[in-house]
Amino acid sequence: MNLKERAARLKTDIPAIFLCLKSKETPLIPKILAGVTVAYALSPIDLIPDFIPVLGYLDDLIILPAFIALTIHFIPKDLFEHYRREAEGMWADGKPRKWIYALPVIIIWLLLLWLIIKIIFF
Repeated sequence: MNLKERAARLKTDIPAIFLCLKSKETPLIPKILAGVTVAYALSPIDLIPDFIPVLGYLDDLIILPAFIALTIHFIPKDLFEHYRREAEGMWADGKPRKWIYALPVIIIWLLLLWLIIKIIFF
């Protein structure tokens, strides 16, 4: 599988991981990994900011695919294939428009930022 095919597969893997996260059949460890992966994928704040030349895109090229691969490794194969087929047309019209799902991620990042500021300045 070449790089283009792998990049195209990410469009179905991330929604499939989200569907596995919601499934009752998914074991606990893969659910935790799926939660971290989906939160990182939806997070508006990157681990390495994009404005840093070259290094800024490392999270998009290395960290996120590594999270996805690790999560897929722990999810039972038949369960993941089922949700991958279900997620095939999930982003046909572009990214999901339900921005409300990003609120918990934004709140967590704001809390972390507040804690860091509190530790540094107070």
